[in-house]
Amino acid sequence: MPELPEVEVTARLLDEALRGEVVETALAPGINALKTFDPPLHAVEGAAIAGVRRRGKLLLVDLDTTERGRLTLLIHLMSAGRLQLFDKRASLRDKASRLLLRIANPAHPDRELRLREFGTKQAAWVKLLTPEGLEAEESLTTLGPEAWPDLPGPERLGEVLGEKRPLHSVLRDQRVIAGIGRTWVDDILHAARLSPFKRGDDLSEAELRALHDAIEGQMGSAIERYTAEWRLPLPDKQAKAAVIHSHQGEPCPRCETVLEAVFYEDYVMTYCPSCQTEGRILKDRRLSRLLK
Repeated sequence: MPELPEVEVTARLLDEALRGEVVETALAPGINALKTFDPPLHAVEGAAIAGVRRRGKLLLVDLDTTERGRLTLLIHLMSAGRLQLFDKRASLRDKASRLLLRIANPAHPDRELRLREFGTKQAAWVKLLTPEGLEAEESLTTLGPEAWPDLPGPERLGEVLGEKRPLHSVLRDQRVIAGIGRTWVDDILHAARLSPFKRGDDLSEAELRALHDAIEGQMGSAIERYTAEWRLPLPDKQAKAAVIHSHQGEPCPRCETVLEAVFYEDYVMTYCPSCQTEGRILKDRRLSRLLK
C-alpha cells in the first residue's frame, strides 16, 4: 500500500513533470472509481495543471479551468492503486485503468496521466472538487497532523496518541496521524524499540521522544531513498525501503534475532522479540493481551 513516503515522492515527480501542462481530454474507464458527478469530469478538459501535491496518503492534482476556476482531483490509491505518467496512451479496454488525463503537448503527443489499480478489490477512488468542496471534504477534514514533515513534538504527540489502543493500531489511524500505514508502522516501532501492543496512553517521556524520532527518521530516510532512486515512468511494482515489515524469518538488522510476525486476515505485523517485546513471541493475535 502506498504510504506517506511513496505518495510524497510520487507527487514530487508528477508535479515536476506536469506543472503547466494542459489537459486535452479526461476519461474514467473505471467508472466506479469516480465518486463525484458535479463538476463533471469533462470540466477539466482544457485546464492547466497547477500542481500535484500530497496530504496524508492522498494525492491532489490542482487544475485551473477557464469556466470554473480552480478544481482539484482528489485521489486515494488505497492498497493497489498507482498514479503514473506515460508517453503512450492506454487502450480504453485496459482493465487496470481507472482515470485517464490525456495531455496536450506537441512534444509528447501521447502523454497521459493514468490512475491504474491492480487486484480485484477496485477500491481506489477519485473525486473532482471545487475549492468549497475540497474544504468540506471529509477524507481531508478528518485527517490528523502529518507524520512528516510537520510531526508534533513529543509532548503534543503524547496528547495525540493518548488512547487506550495498541500503538500498532493508533499509529495507522489517519484521524490520529496522517500518512502511516501497515508497512511503515512496523519499521517505526522497531526503530523506537516499542512493542506493537504498547498502549498509546502508556508511554513515558523517553518512549515518546524515541517514537517521535523514529517517525521523523523513518519517513525522512525513506523519502530520501526514493528521491534518489525513483524516476518516471514509475513501475507498477516499486520496491519498498522498509527493512522490518514483511521480513519475518530474517535476522533483525540491529540485534540479529529472528524477526517474528503476527498474521491477520489481510496483513502481517512484523517485529523483533528481543528489541521490542522483551523476548516474548506472539503466536497469534489472541495473545496480544500479554504484551502491554
